[in-house]
Amino acid sequence: MGTETTYHRRRRGLIALLGALAAGLLVLRVRPFRAVVQGSSMEPALADGDVVLALGGRTPRTGDVVVVEHPDRAGFELVKRVAGAPGDVVDLLRNGSRLSHPLPMGAGEWFVVGDAPGRSTDSRSFGPVARGDVRGVVVFVLAPAGRRGWVR
Repeated sequence: MGTETTYHRRRRGLIALLGALAAGLLVLRVRPFRAVVQGSSMEPALADGDVVLALGGRTPRTGDVVVVEHPDRAGFELVKRVAGAPGDVVDLLRNGSRLSHPLPMGAGEWFVVGDAPGRSTDSRSFGPVARGDVRGVVVFVLAPAGRRGWVR
């Protein structure tokens, strides 16, 4: 009976170790981090002061909310929505009129905008962002508790 108990204890320890290794590899792959939304440029999806969870290591798609580094201000991060991914053509309005011109996204370029365009500094002013400037895809609002939930 003692040998059987030792066998099961070792087996449980091995399973726990493998589970911990798998969880560690998952964290390294998705690189979760938190960010705080500042300003009203992402309303109504995200509000000033929302604390969000973002996952690095994911390739953003059109429609995703992302954390990006401002291309002209090192270390300054913005939360914006992807309006154009590599291969997409973004239709830009000219001076708020109906006249527009297409802007094709090149390889490794993302066009990001705020959900409230009149209150947003985004790719319309600084141009597309490079893949290296995309820090992660926002997936969940952590706080405040009343706004907790998945980001769409």
